[in-house]
Amino acid sequence: MKPGCNVAPLVERFFTERLVRQQDVSVHTIASYRDTFRLLLKFAKAKLHKDPSDLTLNDLDAPFIGTFLIDLEMQRGTCVTTRNLRLTAIRSFFRFVSFEEPAHSLLIQRVLAIPSKRHDKREVSFLTRPEIEAILAAPDRTTWLGRRDHTLLLLATQTGLRLSELIGLGRDAIHLGTGAHVRCMGKGRKERCTPLTRYAQAALRAWLKEPIRNGIGPLFSNVHGGHLSPDSVQSLLAKHVGVASRTCPSLASKRVSPHVLRHSAAMELLQAGVDSSVIALWLGHESVETTQNYLHAHLALKEAVLAKLEPYKQHKRLRFRPDDQLLAFLETL
Repeated sequence: MKPGCNVAPLVERFFTERLVRQQDVSVHTIASYRDTFRLLLKFAKAKLHKDPSDLTLNDLDAPFIGTFLIDLEMQRGTCVTTRNLRLTAIRSFFRFVSFEEPAHSLLIQRVLAIPSKRHDKREVSFLTRPEIEAILAAPDRTTWLGRRDHTLLLLATQTGLRLSELIGLGRDAIHLGTGAHVRCMGKGRKERCTPLTRYAQAALRAWLKEPIRNGIGPLFSNVHGGHLSPDSVQSLLAKHVGVASRTCPSLASKRVSPHVLRHSAAMELLQAGVDSSVIALWLGHESVETTQNYLHAHLALKEAVLAKLEPYKQHKRLRFRPDDQLLAFLETL
């Protein structure tokens, strides 16, 4: 094995050349991979007593990566999904290293062979129409913040946009009139258009007449005119869910997040009889298989199938008795 291969320049080239220049990945991917390597390098410093700039590729072998993944779960309380996400970033780095340092192919293959961890998959959580209506009625629309929150939540529940897509919308993303729709840049930098209902069009038309704060800003801004953060959207949603639970008690037992609003939009489409392949296009899913999760969660569909099945009835077996003398004669032969 080739000794003394320093990790620092490989990590730098991985981010600047592979991720940014060659693959041109999104800022969200960069941030996720950056956080993974921050955790890995800090763990290596604590365990190996070596500064990140002094680490060699031999230090990051498969047993060490495995120990790091265990530490994420046991010490940091990381869930299995996030653990697998960290492993994905590490695998991507080592696939890059396999071309840069082929002399370390044995070490690299062992790291790449570390499997993702299986985990229980819960059914999709979603809101019913009365629960959605209760949340939409919660904001005080006599105030600017209340009108903003109502329009934001209405757009989220009708279009099923991801949180990152929602807070990244500009005012020019809304197209009203004939063929009204919202245009967004989705996951994997895929642009898509989602149609708007008449009610959503009316709400957005009124919202766009609101005075713009601090120049031309995002569609839904904070009080200073800047972009809303994911935490601020989660906070405002929790506030309005708390208010809505007073009139809709079923909300008190549900954990409502912005992604649950996305699931709710998908379930309403499914209940309306929309094909799952169309829902996949609507939500910007990479694969139709992702959309199949909604079919598993839709109890009403399963009950409808069950209702179509006729109950099995036990029938008493009767012995054939001929009703004609000739047939009776033939029966005796």
